[in-house]
Amino acid sequence: MNAANKETNSMTFDYQYNNENDPEQFYRRSDHYNFAKHNIPVVFFFTGTHTDYHKPSDTVDKILFDRMANIVRLIYDLGWKLGNLDHLLRKK
Repeated sequence: MNAANKETNSMTFDYQYNNENDPEQFYRRSDHYNFAKHNIPVVFFFTGTHTDYHKPSDTVDKILFDRMANIVRLIYDLGWKLGNLDHLLRKK
């Protein structure tokens, strides 16, 4: 993922939601967790919350479209690289 990030936007990653002590447990509550707990490699993209997160007031004007476009470019590049590997991924 770091190579894809360098080739796209060079974003700074924050791994706070991967922390086992995260009181909200977003990582473990997300769909990918059932793969991760069985040592199947996953990537967890999550941009965090805001005061209207998952409420009726969480409307489209809250979306940071420039930031979303940067994340989508990274995901595309990462997917392209993974799809063209000549070997299987292994969890670190």
